[in-house]
Amino acid sequence: MSATVFINRKENERIQEMLRFEKALWEGGKRYIAGVDEAGRGPLAGPVVASAVIFPPDVSIAGIRDSKQLTPKRREELFREIQNRALAFATGIVSEKEIDRINILQATFKAMRMAIGSLSIRPEHVFIDGLPLPEKIYPQTPIVRGDRRSFSIAAASIVAKVTRDRMMVAYDEIYPQYGFARHKGYGTKQHVEAIRKYGLCEIHRKSFRIKGWESP
Repeated sequence: MSATVFINRKENERIQEMLRFEKALWEGGKRYIAGVDEAGRGPLAGPVVASAVIFPPDVSIAGIRDSKQLTPKRREELFREIQNRALAFATGIVSEKEIDRINILQATFKAMRMAIGSLSIRPEHVFIDGLPLPEKIYPQTPIVRGDRRSFSIAAASIVAKVTRDRMMVAYDEIYPQYGFARHKGYGTKQHVEAIRKYGLCEIHRKSFRIKGWESP
């Protein structure tokens, strides 16, 4: 048996394991199952972005996994593959100003609702990474560490991450002194040092506490 065949078989087994939540509903007669995840809850700057993805029952895309386990290049490649293979996908974006106004948890829920509501196909069931949405508009199943356990949620994590990263790269051209293209707004040493030197810019989350820096 060649190494290539072995790797492909192992990858297929991994994918099938990640599809077990979706399969249970597909086999029960449901067709449109949406996976939902977010990117950007923790950063000091920029929006929080959520994504919802619906796949056909015969889906199989090698490499789908939690976006944090992928390189930026691989995420971009898989983002295009998801676009091509999904029945529907959508994103919801909530700005840093709205995060400051309603808090990051409520902003995350809002972004998820926006993503689900923007789908071109109404989902029959929703899988959500982490906490359930407070509103029970759609039947839903929250899955702890869902971006590592559910194929659809993992795909949504990739779409959300790529979408947000592209936004932060664009912001880097407007605010080059902060290095947003490198750290994407997270509280790295470089980012905090830039805040100490330049203060906060328009896209910083004013309600977030920044370790080692106090607002004047």
